[in-house]
Amino acid sequence: MKLDRLVSIVMMLLDQQRVGAQELAERFEVSSRTIYRDVEAINRAGIPIRSTPGVGGGFEIMPEYKLDRKVFSSADLSTLLMGLSSLSPLIRGEELVHALTKVKSFIPADRAKEIEVRANQIYIDLSPWMGNRSIEIYLEIIKQALRESRLLGFTYTDHHGERTLRTVEPYQLVLKNSHWYLQGYCHVRMDYRLFKLTRMANLHLQANCFSPRDFPKPILDFDEGFEKLQTKLTLCIQPSVMDRVLDLCPYEDFHPQEDGCYLVDFPFIENEYYYDLLLSFGDQCQCLEPKRIRAEIKRRALAIAALYDDAFVRF
Repeated sequence: MKLDRLVSIVMMLLDQQRVGAQELAERFEVSSRTIYRDVEAINRAGIPIRSTPGVGGGFEIMPEYKLDRKVFSSADLSTLLMGLSSLSPLIRGEELVHALTKVKSFIPADRAKEIEVRANQIYIDLSPWMGNRSIEIYLEIIKQALRESRLLGFTYTDHHGERTLRTVEPYQLVLKNSHWYLQGYCHVRMDYRLFKLTRMANLHLQANCFSPRDFPKPILDFDEGFEKLQTKLTLCIQPSVMDRVLDLCPYEDFHPQEDGCYLVDFPFIENEYYYDLLLSFGDQCQCLEPKRIRAEIKRRALAIAALYDDAFVRF
């Protein structure tokens, strides 16, 4: 991979004062002409490399721009390793392995143990406990499409359960609230869309490439809009579901009662997602106020109960 070779050349020049073109060519199994083109690309990227002709000559990074390994503190290196290591279980690929290797190469031997301890003090695992294991495969397909500007095809299931075939120009992978999304331009809808990976099926690379266009960043923060839509409910919950409710509102909104239950000021939006959420707490949660929400939850609960009536025949 050319990018990896360019980074490796920079790393070698940081390690050594001067390296010859032939040595670099042999090291990366390419021609000297390719090395000269690579050096030119590195120069264009803003890292000034000069060439010295003759015996003992070669390429070197200009001294005033040379990066000292000591520029990274123990905390810097620990943070980099922590972040990269946390991504590795979910995003597999040579790029991540190479990045980890390069960061570790900056660690001086006398600080290796200290940095290892710091890097292991926090562990972030973004992989799910269970569920759709095709996500890892889809991530690799999307990463390839992003690198090569290739169109993606897939079947998508929207929040109404409708399935449609999509052709999409991929522009950005987004991780939001432990869920992966693809930001891209949809040729079916003729607009930019944010696609949730778990709703995709039969994801595949298409043969056609596309010319990348400027794309808008996806809107990922809805706090202001949600506040206008929210209705505060008064819930009475059992301790058995407290941990789940704590994921949705702060402990300050929990008011312990003498019988061991909690009254909770719960932020609620009147849509299918939030009704389903409340129903998922089963008989461990009761909506007390407002009355219209309480009545709607009762109606939905009775409709569910009717599905299990012996006299009810679905088909």
